[in-house]
Amino acid sequence: MAAIVLVHGIAQEQYAADVLEAQWIPALAGGVRAAGHPELADRLWRGPLPGAPEVRMAFYGNAFLDPGAQGGAAPISDDDQELSEQLAAAWLATAAAQAGNSRDQMEAQRYLDNAALGDVGQQGIGAKARFATNALTRLKWFAPFGFGLAEKFVNRSLAQVTRYLCDEAVRKHAQQQVLDLIGPETRLVIGHSLGSVVAYEALYHVPGPVTLITLGSPLALQSIIYPRLRPQPPTVPPALARWENIADRDDIVAAHLDLAPFFPPGPGGTVVPTTHPAIDNGAQPHDATHYLTKRSVGHIVAEALSEQRHP
Repeated sequence: MAAIVLVHGIAQEQYAADVLEAQWIPALAGGVRAAGHPELADRLWRGPLPGAPEVRMAFYGNAFLDPGAQGGAAPISDDDQELSEQLAAAWLATAAAQAGNSRDQMEAQRYLDNAALGDVGQQGIGAKARFATNALTRLKWFAPFGFGLAEKFVNRSLAQVTRYLCDEAVRKHAQQQVLDLIGPETRLVIGHSLGSVVAYEALYHVPGPVTLITLGSPLALQSIIYPRLRPQPPTVPPALARWENIADRDDIVAAHLDLAPFFPPGPGGTVVPTTHPAIDNGAQPHDATHYLTKRSVGHIVAEALSEQRHP
C-alpha cells in the first residue's frame, strides 16, 4: 500500500513500474520543492528517511503487449480499429481548436474540412485507409522525432485507449493495479492521460477519502471516452475528498481543459473537479514529468499529505 499512487498513461508498455517510478518520483519531488516544501521533497525522493511517504506506480502497460510477439503490441479487432479512427478524428478536432502550433491547426482543419465535404474516403469496419489516423501522424505535436516514430506512437496510443474501453480483461487488469496499491494510508492518486481514466474508474471501488490529481486528462472527451466511462452517468467518485485537474492548453489529449461541467458531485457529495489555470509544458505539452514538476502540483501534494484523515 502507498501514500501516493501514480498511474501512467499511453505508450508505456515497454517500461515497468520501477522504471516509471525512477522518472516520476524525482519530477514529483521537484514540483514539491518548487512549491516551497524542500523537506517533503527530500523525503519523497532522497530517502529512505524516517516517515517518508511511500510512492508507487500502478503499472498496467504490460496488458497491451502480445505475449507471442516478443514484446510487440497486441492486435486490435476491426471494430476496435473503427473506434480508434473515431478517436483520431476527435483529437484532430481538438488540434484544430487549440493546438499551439499554427501548422498543426491548419493540418487538422484541412482534414475536418475534407471530412465535411466527404473527401476522406469511405470509413467503416475493415476500411483499409485510416484517414484520420494518417492525418494525425502528420501533426508536429505527434512527430517531434520524425514521421516514422509518429506513426508508431499514434497507432499505439489509439490502440491502447481503444483496448482499455473495449477489452474487459484489459480494463479489469489496469484498475486492479491501482486497487492493489490503495489502502488506509493512501492520501493521493495521480493519473496521467489514459491513467486518469483508469484511476477515475478504480476510485469508485475504494472507501477513501483520497485526493485525485488528473494530468492531461481525456476524461471529458465526449464522442469516445466520456460516454463509455463506468458507472454512467459520470459523477465524482464518492471516495474523493478533492479532485484537482491540470492541463496544458496545447495538450491535444486533454480535449476539455475544464472538467467541472462534466462531473457533478455524486449522490450526497459536494466535491467537484477544480481545474487550475492552464500551465505551460513547453515543447512536450503532454509529458507526465513536465506536469509533475509544476508548482501547482507540488502545492496539492503537500496539502494532501498534511491533511488530517477522518474515518
